[in-house]
Amino acid sequence: MSGTAKDDVNTDEKDELLQRIRELEERKIRLFARNRSLPLLTTTLTIQQLKALMLLGLDGDLSSNELAEGLGTGVATLTGIVDRLMARGLVHRWEAPEDRRVRRVGLTEEGRRVVAEFWGAGQRHYALLAQLDADTLRGLATAAEALCRFLESEEPQDGDEAPLQTP
Repeated sequence: MSGTAKDDVNTDEKDELLQRIRELEERKIRLFARNRSLPLLTTTLTIQQLKALMLLGLDGDLSSNELAEGLGTGVATLTGIVDRLMARGLVHRWEAPEDRRVRRVGLTEEGRRVVAEFWGAGQRHYALLAQLDADTLRGLATAAEALCRFLESEEPQDGDEAPLQTP
């Protein structure tokens, strides 16, 4: 059988590299968490509430049906999520003027501030990266580009999405 030993070595090396990347990602998260630059660790929002805010931050105002679909939940469940976000002053809800049966949801100023805080955490990470030398940044950029190209080629088709699973 040709190439078997080489394939085994290549697989072993890939497994070791994947393990190393996983460990480094965990280490990076721990280091960022230490200096409290991960707002996820200090928020009291539920995951569904946070996801709703992020969708509204990305897409702007949405109908209840659109937001429920984006969250992968029913409209009845969404109502509770939106009610709790409204109680915190993060979103507002109104009837669409063109069709009073349609309820729309959007971020308040405070909601936009919370979303910006989460996005800003990423910007603080980039400020730290800016302190690295050009060769290191070039290597990181090359790796990030390769990962993005791969992920773009593997985009799931509508209805094809698999839930995120952790090892």
